[in-house]
Amino acid sequence: MLVTNENIHELAWDKMDNLIPAIIQHHKTGAVLMQGYMNQSSLEQTLKTTKATFYSRSKQDLWVKGETSGNFLNVKQVVADCDKDSLLIACEPIGPSCHLGTESCFPEQKLTQQNFLSQLEEVIASRKNEAPEDSYTAHLFSRGTTKMAQKVGEEGVEVALAAVAETKEDLLGECADLFYHTLVLLQDQNIEMAEVMEVLQNRHNK
Repeated sequence: MLVTNENIHELAWDKMDNLIPAIIQHHKTGAVLMQGYMNQSSLEQTLKTTKATFYSRSKQDLWVKGETSGNFLNVKQVVADCDKDSLLIACEPIGPSCHLGTESCFPEQKLTQQNFLSQLEEVIASRKNEAPEDSYTAHLFSRGTTKMAQKVGEEGVEVALAAVAETKEDLLGECADLFYHTLVLLQDQNIEMAEVMEVLQNRHNK
């Protein structure tokens, strides 16, 4: 169930003394960032402000994640499970989510290979904004759109040639190059990979 302020009352608040566990998930990579608890007031505030707000069982009060550190969790979507007694909240993290300074409170988890593309997309975006001198990605951005587009074209040709005349290892390497340079070009055009995935999903659904 997609949770809104209009249907909060439908959640199973009575099961755990008006508290519901909330799992925070990175909205792009799918990584689990942390887990906390929400009561009805904190969930209402979360939906209103789009900043993840929890209920502290030790302090018995509401707390906004990031109000001290600045590492906010910008909420994209809140859904409840089939029993309506737990929440899955997709967020865009601003900085580390764990109080220990790690990206996640579960740093040992492994991202799937598909979700690694989303992680790579974020790295490419950071190179665009920060432009470190020793970064090949930043160098690509500095050359402009035309050069980036030409590079994608070159990589596409190399993929085709590798498929016809080279080894599997060569083909894998060329495909990796094509994926990477395509992500760079998309970032240059301010297009998120999720938008491309939406086009593919729409085509599939037809």
